[in-house]
Amino acid sequence: MSNVHPIRDKFPENEKITINLGYVDLGRVDLLVQEGFYSNRSDFIRTAIRNQLDAQSETLSKTIERHTMELGLRDYSVADLEAVRAANEVLHIKVVGLARIASDVTPELALATIASIDVLGALQASADVKKALAGRIR
Repeated sequence: MSNVHPIRDKFPENEKITINLGYVDLGRVDLLVQEGFYSNRSDFIRTAIRNQLDAQSETLSKTIERHTMELGLRDYSVADLEAVRAANEVLHIKVVGLARIASDVTPELALATIASIDVLGALQASADVKKALAGRIR
């Protein structure tokens, strides 16, 4: 079966969160859903969060700039990390959004090239890489 190749891991495009909401507020959300303003509770919550993020966009932009963070999706491949190692440098990863370390990155390469990871959002990496970098992840 030499023609069988593993399929890449498919990562979700979003992250699930859990919130606690009082009965009265939940009832008000349900009423808006029932009246057709939103398709479901999740739609209401996503809309509310986006509205708050839009209202705070200037503050967020200034904070991201001040912390020299990358916004959005940032991938780190074996080639990226090999180039960092060849330059005798280390990375201080700062991402607002999603940081992904490729599944073929070894724990040894990650340890040699990543000094710190600060992700506001989600970090996707193999379990071995996350374990190796545990003390460097904030």
